[in-house]
Amino acid sequence: MNNLSVKYDTVLFDLDGTITDSATGIAGSIRHVIQRMGLPEIEEEKLGLFMGPSLNESFSRHLGLAGDDIERAVAIYRDDYAVSGIYNNRVYQGIPNLLLRLKKSGASVILATHKPTVYARLILEYFGLLGLFDSVVGVPLDANYHDKADIVRQALPARRKGRAVMIGDRQNDMKAAKANNIDAIGVLYGYGSESELVGSGADRIAAAVSDLAEMLLPMDGGRSEIAPTVNGLFMTIEGIDGAGKTTQVPLLAERLTQMGWEVVTTREPGGDLVAEKIRELLKADGIGDMTAETEAYLFAASRAQHVRKVIMPALARGAVVISDRFVDSSIAYQGAGRELGASRVQRLNELAVDVCVPDLVMLLMVDLETALLRRGSATRLDRIERSGESFFRRVYDAFVGLAEEEPDRVHIVDASRSIEETTAQTLALAAECVKAHLMA
Repeated sequence: MNNLSVKYDTVLFDLDGTITDSATGIAGSIRHVIQRMGLPEIEEEKLGLFMGPSLNESFSRHLGLAGDDIERAVAIYRDDYAVSGIYNNRVYQGIPNLLLRLKKSGASVILATHKPTVYARLILEYFGLLGLFDSVVGVPLDANYHDKADIVRQALPARRKGRAVMIGDRQNDMKAAKANNIDAIGVLYGYGSESELVGSGADRIAAAVSDLAEMLLPMDGGRSEIAPTVNGLFMTIEGIDGAGKTTQVPLLAERLTQMGWEVVTTREPGGDLVAEKIRELLKADGIGDMTAETEAYLFAASRAQHVRKVIMPALARGAVVISDRFVDSSIAYQGAGRELGASRVQRLNELAVDVCVPDLVMLLMVDLETALLRRGSATRLDRIERSGESFFRRVYDAFVGLAEEEPDRVHIVDASRSIEETTAQTLALAAECVKAHLMA
């Protein structure tokens, strides 16, 4: 393979097997075609052969169809895929940051896919990636067949500058690049093999998304990166005990992982070994009468450790951090609940957080009576959870006050609804935060 330089002005990506892992959705729609047309079942491992080539080619080669039967199979497939298959999909981890860094470095980023353009755009929009592509080139919804080389030819800018590269996971991507006299990078994390990619003309092979970053982004003498770096996103979920935070954090993490982000979930107090030890002290029974000031300082100490050992390192490598509680909880619980005053607690935490502030604060709100009922059903309550109703009334009122005073920073989620409805609200807020981050 050629020893290529690592800077391209035009970068073309395939979709399935390169940007997204769409195998589950595609396989499900292929099975639907087989069932509807009364065709013999095929082995599970053979479904992977359908990933990459055009539907016409796959139905002909792997199902033995021809003529009108291919057209019928394509129509059945697309009807099913549009409803159940299109979103049964996930972005490969690291792709959002790679695309963002490419855009910041000035490259033209283009999608070139066998998939109908309308489906490709829907998928990219669903995962928050559409705005990172200068153009999306697929095929018309009613097209019978399009050669990948023709798609790449259409996708290449007429007046492009510098070098161009096609990135894909199957031989048709590599051959399409060579047919258009551009470089070809094959990815092994998709559905093709190294022998397939090398044999069809790949100039380079990327085993992982991180390898792509090294090949595509400008470097200083092959050592230190000079391409734009991308910081991660910091999201916090706040609310009174019983609001449902513990339920929402993993659901939010699952969705963001599906969108291609590295996700770090954490909690306060806690997060690393030192902070968790402080948590044990704060929650423990039988330690005597802890003063409000001591409690506030312990929370701040735990937070200082948490920020420097967990949150900031994760953000520096471009991850999304979701924390169950942060400074707003101290303002509500120690500032109001323990009656130390919001401003005093805020000042106390300035050194602890340094410049680390959330990009998104989601406040789960449920009426106090419901929260107390939920909390009361717990099998065992810790020291803070056993605080009286007047304490929790002050905490609740403080959270309401934060939302009213800073509506642009603190976003209310109505947690009195079902888990599914509450999740829909948190996911929508997170998606908007990600979109703003990618478009900044």
